Amino acid sequence: MRLSFPLLLISLMAGALAVAGFAPFGFWPLPVLSLAVLFALLARTASVRAGFLIGWVWGLGFFIGGVSWVYVSLSVYGGMADWLAALATFLFCAFLALFPATVGALQARWRVTPPLRLLLVIPLAWGVSEWVRGWIFTGFPWLEIGYSQVPASPLAGYAPLVGVYGVSFLLALSAALLAWGATTRGRRAHRAWAVVAIVGLGVGGQALRGVTWTTPEGAPTSVALLQGNIPQDMKWQPERTLATLESYARMAAASPARLIVLPETALPLFEADLPDAYRAGLASLGRKNGGDVLTGLPTGSPRGAYYNSVISFGSAPSQRYHKVHLVPFGEYIPLRAVWGWVIEVLHIPLSDFARGAVDQRPLAIGGQRVAANICYEDAFGEEIIRQLPAASVLVNVSNLAWFGDSFAPWQHAQMSQMRALETGRMMLRATNTGVTAIIDARGHMLASLPLFTAGSLSGEIQGYTGSTPYVRWGNAPVLAVWSVLGLGLLAAAFRRWP
Repeated sequence: MRLSFPLLLISLMAGALAVAGFAPFGFWPLPVLSLAVLFALLARTASVRAGFLIGWVWGLGFFIGGVSWVYVSLSVYGGMADWLAALATFLFCAFLALFPATVGALQARWRVTPPLRLLLVIPLAWGVSEWVRGWIFTGFPWLEIGYSQVPASPLAGYAPLVGVYGVSFLLALSAALLAWGATTRGRRAHRAWAVVAIVGLGVGGQALRGVTWTTPEGAPTSVALLQGNIPQDMKWQPERTLATLESYARMAAASPARLIVLPETALPLFEADLPDAYRAGLASLGRKNGGDVLTGLPTGSPRGAYYNSVISFGSAPSQRYHKVHLVPFGEYIPLRAVWGWVIEVLHIPLSDFARGAVDQRPLAIGGQRVAANICYEDAFGEEIIRQLPAASVLVNVSNLAWFGDSFAPWQHAQMSQMRALETGRMMLRATNTGVTAIIDARGHMLASLPLFTAGSLSGEIQGYTGSTPYVRWGNAPVLAVWSVLGLGLLAAAFRRWP
C-alpha cells in the first residue's frame, strides 16, 4: 500500500476519535475501533517510513485531541505568551506521537508472517510503547489506552490481575483481531476465529468482574471531601490567604464526618506559618468528630528543602505524607543548570519541591489506614501499591485548577478509578476545583461534586484488606509475558532474515 494524504487523514481522524473513549465521554468501544483502523493501515504497510508517518499522525490526532489542555496551564496560569504556549503544546503532542510512530516503524521492520505481524508484533509493540512512555523522562502515562475501559468495559475485569498496561495490551490485541477479521479476504474461518477470540476476551473479562479479590474490614467510616474552588490565579496571593483559611474552616466545621479531607495545598502557606489557633481548631474538630482532618499544604522552608505534603490533625497523633513523584517543570526543575531559566518563564509558585521518601507508610487516621497520594501520583499504579496491602483505603488530593474547564479533571478521575480496580480499595478524591469524588473498590464513581463549585461531598467508605494479584506482583507478570513473546518473535524474525 502506497502512502497517500487520504491514508494519513484517516489515521489522524482515527486518533482523534479514540479520545471520545475516555472520560468524560466514556464511549469505551471507540479506542478499540480506532486502533483497529490504525493496525489495519500498518499491516498493509511494508515501508518503515510509511509505518512511522501513519503512527505519528494517529498519535498527533490522539494527543492534540486528548491533552491539549496543557496549553491552559502554560498560557493562562503559567504566564507564557499565547503563541509560545501553543507552540510548546504542539511540540509536546508531537513528541508523544513518536510512541505510536515507533510502533508503526518497528512492525514494518519485523520480518515475520503477515498474520503474526498483525496479531502479535503490533499489539506487543503497542503495550511496550505505553510502558516506556510511563517511565521515560519520569513518565507521562496520561491517556494510556487501557484507562478508556474503566469502569464499564468487560476488559476492565482484567485490571486487578494485570493493571493498566495489561488492559492496554488486551485492548490492542482485540483491535488487532478486529483488523485481521475485517481485512482477511475470502477466508471466513479467519473471520470466525477473530470473532471467537474477541468474544472470548470479553467474556473472560466480564467473568472476572464478578471475582472478589479483597474483603471488607471493620465498620464503614463517614467522610467529607472539601472542594474549595479557589481560582488558581488567586490561590497564592497573600491577601487571599485569610479568606481561603476561613472558607475551609467553615466547611470543615459544618461536617460531622470522622474523616475530613482537604485538597492539595488547600492551605496556601507553609506549615511553619500556619497560625497556632488554626492548627488547634482543626485538631479540636477532628477530636470532636472522633477522627481526623487531612489537609494539603507545603512543609519545610522556602529557603531550604520544602515538600508538597498532606498533614493530619485530630484524634490520632499528627502524621504526614510528602509527595514522591514530582512533575518536571511544574514541581521541580530537572537539570537545573540547563533548565533553570524555565522558572523565570512560567512564573509557577513553589516550582522546586523536594521529593519525599519512597518507603512512606499509610496514615492511621479516621479509623482507616490511608494510602495518601498527591495529584499526578495516582497515574502510576506500581507506585500506589507500595503502601499496600497495609492500607485499607486510597486518598488522592489534587489541584487541577491549572487546566481550566477541560478534559483533564475527568481523565484524572478515570485514572483514580483504575487504581481502585487494580488494588481492590475505595478511592477518595478531594480536589480544589473537581473532580471531587468517592470511588468504590470496583472503580465505580459513587458520588461527585460539580466542577468549579465550592462544596463538601459527604458519604461513607469501607476499608478493605487483602491483595489483588496486581498488588502482589505489580507489572512484573505482564513484563515477563512480553519478554517471552518478544524473544519468540526475535527467533522467528532471525529464521526469516536473509
